[in-house]
Amino acid sequence: MKMSRRAKRMERHHKRFKRTTALNMVSLMDIFTILVFFLLINSSSGEVLPSTKTVKLPESLADKKPKETVTILVNSDSILVQGRKVADVASTIKTTTPMIPALKEELDLQTKSIVKRVDPANPFNGEVTIMGDKEIPYRLLKKIMLTCTMANYGNISLAVMQKVDAKAKGSQ
Repeated sequence: MKMSRRAKRMERHHKRFKRTTALNMVSLMDIFTILVFFLLINSSSGEVLPSTKTVKLPESLADKKPKETVTILVNSDSILVQGRKVADVASTIKTTTPMIPALKEELDLQTKSIVKRVDPANPFNGEVTIMGDKEIPYRLLKKIMLTCTMANYGNISLAVMQKVDAKAKGSQ
């Protein structure tokens, strides 16, 4: 079958002005870059306590999420505040004083740094989280808590590992 002149002209026209669809990679890369930065910034929410292999936390059915507070880590060897060693456990247990002076000094320094960067809408409220190994003696924990109270950290939280409730597990 012979093509008409009009059909030939239309075919030539379509060959000349054939549209190709191309994906604009520049805007796609911009979107992915923004997404990566958004995820990086929002991934550090402050709800996760620092983990360490030397501390085995006790288990509990508590379901409250941790807040970003001053963290005191107590393992079998030492007492650390925000990762800085302040005292030895063995020498602290041997002392007869009810308070730990080195811990109080460090907590006072932490208070000064918090007060400098705190905003007026959210004032300093004296919150501290104690991450104590489940094997530490109670008298050591009592000394630490007394020292926290003396350093104006009256809102004390104890970090625990969340245990699965047997009743809730059975009903699922």
